[in-house]
Amino acid sequence: MTAQLLIPPVPISLKVNGEQVDAHVLPRLNLADFLREHLHLTGTHVGCEHGVCGACTVRVNGDIVRSCLMLAVQTHSASVETIEGLSDSGEIADLQAAFHNRNSLQCGFCTPGMLMAAQDLLKQRPEPDREQIREHLSGNYCRCTGYQAIVDAVEATARARMERTP
Repeated sequence: MTAQLLIPPVPISLKVNGEQVDAHVLPRLNLADFLREHLHLTGTHVGCEHGVCGACTVRVNGDIVRSCLMLAVQTHSASVETIEGLSDSGEIADLQAAFHNRNSLQCGFCTPGMLMAAQDLLKQRPEPDREQIREHLSGNYCRCTGYQAIVDAVEATARARMERTP
């Protein structure tokens, strides 16, 4: 008979999309699974589970991260924003509309991560050129669109935001 090592859950306290969350999680639980399974925020998709596809992209303390590579316990005392938070706040409504208008999504699996990365770029660099857009989105894979429409949507959003800025 072998002895089993039981690892107890760890308490964490964080903000998710502006709401206080207190939970007990296993130390090995990644952030993506915590968001999806414990908080039922299913907009964060899990594709590769190796941090290369970008489908699980979220913001932690203002920086985009791959939630499949981050443990939930690492977010203790942090602020996490998911695609649901950005959508509900209206922060990316224009970007979502541009994706729709330019047919930048087909199956939609990559879209949440792509929107998170695109918004991150537009916050850092309000007037990116097409090469900068491509570079910033290069960590997000899309098997359907060929990227041209996605780059078009981000470029159109940047242009529209600059026209609205006094």
